[in-house]
Amino acid sequence: MSIKEITIENREKVVSFFKENWGSTEMVVSTGIYLCDQLDGFIFEDNNQIVGLVTYVLKDNEIEVISLDSLQEGKGIGSSLMEKVEYIAMQKKLHVVSLVTTNDNLNALRFYQKRNYRITSIIPNGVNKARNLKPSIPLIGHDGIPLNDELVLKKIL
Repeated sequence: MSIKEITIENREKVVSFFKENWGSTEMVVSTGIYLCDQLDGFIFEDNNQIVGLVTYVLKDNEIEVISLDSLQEGKGIGSSLMEKVEYIAMQKKLHVVSLVTTNDNLNALRFYQKRNYRITSIIPNGVNKARNLKPSIPLIGHDGIPLNDELVLKKIL
């Protein structure tokens, strides 16, 4: 198992990963529309297969995580990828890591809060607005929860 930076050499694997797991490389959230296959990030590989992936963008005074995926939960893949992002933030003297998740994503809320991320704001109807731009976003999310709102989480480093 190894963590590698996303590069031109492995970008096609990243494209395939997003299409297979998300249907497209496009991510629409309240902070913008992102083509995840074109973002900076890291892949976690096992036997030359991507089993985890994180993408991020640099903003004025923070790094925003756009996507975090782990195909094998409970094995430290997501934690390892987030540690890499936090390390990049510290290298660049950025003291905040932020992200947006959805109201239904209880696993993500649990994961991030255990790692000292705090909910800093709620964007009512954030997902509904994103759905106007990307109609493929489902109406119902995890555990049958209606998918409507976005939550912003931040960690001060």
